[in-house]
Amino acid sequence: MNRKLMRFAGRHYETGSVHNALALQGVTAPHTKQPYSEALLLGVRGGIAFGYFTFEYKGHLPQAVFLTRNTFDPLQTLLERLGVEQRVYQTTSAKAAEKNLRDALAVGPVLVWADEYSLPYTQKNGAVYWNMIPVVVFGVEEGEALIADRSAQPFRVPMEALTKARARVKDDRFRIVSLASPLTSKLVPAIQKGIWQCISLFTDKPPKGARRNFGFAAYEHLAEMLVNKRNKQSWERLFPAGPNLYNAVIGLVDAPFAPPGLFSWIQCFGLGDGAERAAYADFLDEAAVLLEKKSLKDAAQQFRVSRQKWTAFADALLPSNVSGFDEVKTLLNRKHQLFVEMGEDGLDEITKVNSRLKKIEGEMMKKFPLSPEQAASLRAEWREHVLGIAETEKRALELLQESMK
Repeated sequence: MNRKLMRFAGRHYETGSVHNALALQGVTAPHTKQPYSEALLLGVRGGIAFGYFTFEYKGHLPQAVFLTRNTFDPLQTLLERLGVEQRVYQTTSAKAAEKNLRDALAVGPVLVWADEYSLPYTQKNGAVYWNMIPVVVFGVEEGEALIADRSAQPFRVPMEALTKARARVKDDRFRIVSLASPLTSKLVPAIQKGIWQCISLFTDKPPKGARRNFGFAAYEHLAEMLVNKRNKQSWERLFPAGPNLYNAVIGLVDAPFAPPGLFSWIQCFGLGDGAERAAYADFLDEAAVLLEKKSLKDAAQQFRVSRQKWTAFADALLPSNVSGFDEVKTLLNRKHQLFVEMGEDGLDEITKVNSRLKKIEGEMMKKFPLSPEQAASLRAEWREHVLGIAETEKRALELLQESMK
């Protein structure tokens, strides 16, 4: 198999893995005669969302997290809505797990759950933290698994390393799922359900968790916490100028609990920059054809405006006039681009990027380039960005609701 000639379009570990698995099987969508687009899969699973959370673990700097898409059982929701029959293999034995994998691959590519922190190509610190995700295994050559995972390029992982990653968490240990083709008869209702769930995630009480952490309530909460000076969850108290603010916005290179900083959540996660809003607009363009609702294109255009506002917000998180921030922004974007476009061939340069980020991180931990007063002024600017995004997306949701009546 000529690895150099293969390219994969999947960019998120769930929707991207389903896209890659179906594309490898030659499955095509009825309206395009092309593989099911990842944008379409994003929309069917419940689409985009907004979530805002902060976390504190003893002995570690506090963290801030943005959610840009539905997180309530999205993979199973996607497959059920599309009528995708699943064949599940799971065992507690490493030896049986490898046999299951090889047997399943004799039929076609499979989703395999593995700890991304243990996969060698992610270059993450797996000593403390873990995250089990589905990746696509589509072959085994010379003792190495061939994997498609969020990059245009395939990865080769020794079977021993893959087995270790597959065993990391008990609930998903040695889990494999093979996928049948979606049922075309379910595509239209799947799209309708996905759109209504997206609307609900912005406007209704969430299925789980506090209301203030999701949707428009979360925008309001974030806007308030950025300028509040007394609340214990305010940025004044939780993320003051210095290491805490650096970790919230940028993230630490080698942190054991290592979600990305807010800049990367917006620009380097899932389906492209701008909090995946352009991808959702692409879904709505497809939905307009399949549902025969041209008005969905108006909502799509409004989400493209939102994408621009999200990108502007990300840029404001690391303003170029603050010493070091412009370089950090360039490095974070470059690291993401290297992984997506070059895969294994980009890992050496990614190591160099991480080394430079680590050096900048050390310098800023000692001497942060913003005073408390400057940080407060910057947070007030961020608040205006958040409120602007919320206003734009309220209009987008209104257009979406009107189209679906």
